[in-house]
Amino acid sequence: MSTKARPLIGVSTYLEAGTRWRGWELEAALLPSGYPRLVQRAGGLAAMLPPDAPEHAAATVARLDALVVAGGPDVEPVRYGAERDPRTGPPARERDAWELALIEAALAARKPLLGICRGMQLLNVALGGTLVQHLEGHAEVVGVFGRHPVKPVPGTRYAAIVPEEASVPTFHHQCVDRLGAGLVPSAHAEDGTVEAVELPDDAWVLGVQWHPEMGEDVRVMRALVEECRRR
Repeated sequence: MSTKARPLIGVSTYLEAGTRWRGWELEAALLPSGYPRLVQRAGGLAAMLPPDAPEHAAATVARLDALVVAGGPDVEPVRYGAERDPRTGPPARERDAWELALIEAALAARKPLLGICRGMQLLNVALGGTLVQHLEGHAEVVGVFGRHPVKPVPGTRYAAIVPEEASVPTFHHQCVDRLGAGLVPSAHAEDGTVEAVELPDDAWVLGVQWHPEMGEDVRVMRALVEECRRR
């Protein structure tokens, strides 16, 4: 790839029924604009990846330079062998199946991969980990992002990207419980919650629990774009 080329970054999306705009009410593939804008600000070209048949995931990933799994609804607990907590949201089974297939394809192809919020949780589940289904203190009211500091773990990829403690935009009520195979924590909140995970090899796999698309700091996304250019 030319150093001047804009790497193609695929970003997974919602699929929502009954979406209304300008008098229309239709099923829609949705992606908050912060995601493509973050990719663009970091020097990449964003492509939306709405839910598709899981058997198409490998071919889709093959056409990308990197994959971003976006935030969204709770992962269905059956995916990690748990009973549903009453506070867990309704399932998004089509999206779960598609994004798990995308993650597995990206890992198999060793494509750079960034999981954001739900995306980090799904990465953990894809590697055999589990989730805490309800966590207090990391979400405001629906529609309002909070902020809290996260501290990097020295020696990790995340710490090389953001070496200092940083205040990040956050909205989540679930988090990593048992880590998936090979994953290591690379940032924590003040209460000890794992806020970033990564694979400690050259595959460039990172998950962050917060929402960088809602802030001004582009360093994590820029690191993903730079890794694409390096390759």
